[in-house]
Amino acid sequence: MNNTNVSQSVLHRLTDEWEALTPEAQKAARFVLENPQEVGVSTVREIAEAANVKPNTFVRMARQVGFEGYEDFRTPFRDAIRQGNVSFPDRARWLQDIAGQGELGALYADMVGAALNNVQETFNAIPVEKLEEAARAIWHSRAVYTLGVGVNNSNARNFTYLASTGMVNFHAIPRPGSTPVDDIAWADQQDVMIAITCKPYRSEVVEAVKLAREQGMTIVALSDSPASPIILNSDFGFVVAADTPQFFPSSVSTVALLETLLSFVIAVASPEIVERVEKFHLRRHQLGIYNKDPN
Repeated sequence: MNNTNVSQSVLHRLTDEWEALTPEAQKAARFVLENPQEVGVSTVREIAEAANVKPNTFVRMARQVGFEGYEDFRTPFRDAIRQGNVSFPDRARWLQDIAGQGELGALYADMVGAALNNVQETFNAIPVEKLEEAARAIWHSRAVYTLGVGVNNSNARNFTYLASTGMVNFHAIPRPGSTPVDDIAWADQQDVMIAITCKPYRSEVVEAVKLAREQGMTIVALSDSPASPIILNSDFGFVVAADTPQFFPSSVSTVALLETLLSFVIAVASPEIVERVEKFHLRRHQLGIYNKDPN
């Protein structure tokens, strides 16, 4: 996500009203959701030109979500001005320049700062009640399919592995040799999909989420913008901050949120979950999977 201090309520109102907006108003809303730092410093004509819509489109969009006009709409954004995104190749070249100048200490500080800021920004924007509601939907489902490709494939599999210590209905997809849409072929309203993708959004994840919605599955989406196609198609959408000095999006807040979500699932689960986790780890000790402490 590209903002830190922007009022989350304004962005939430845009996503809540998304389906009621005209296609042109959706273009304006998408630009705001993906570039909130531009709102506070742009006139209505400047931002309309950047979004490739007419100025009146921004005025109508602002009024539809409860503001008197664009000037009233942009007020919450004025204190959240920050630099825009940098392309992956430019970030990679910048990292090489830093290494050549002996400035890796500064890079170290930037990476640590970005990781901490991402976690704080992510959790500041997520109500505990919403996370609990998603966790209850997961616990009461028949099966849970966690979908991620690329770097998020490992995040999805780590979440599923941890869940398997006490539950058996979790599946990381796509399975080897399969596709996400094949893996959810027989899923329906009794099942949950947890989908993960950040910009540039992976088409197979976006298409699988659309299909899951058609099949009636409950969708929990983790992405880096409230305008992300998987957030817009979800029942529970969680925006993760992924900014980093590196050339690839950070997974720190994604992993932290998945771990927190799983802890909530365990917290709302039936009491037998504790016994199942203990039995799982006792079996591992009995099989010699853990290295014995020489002391």
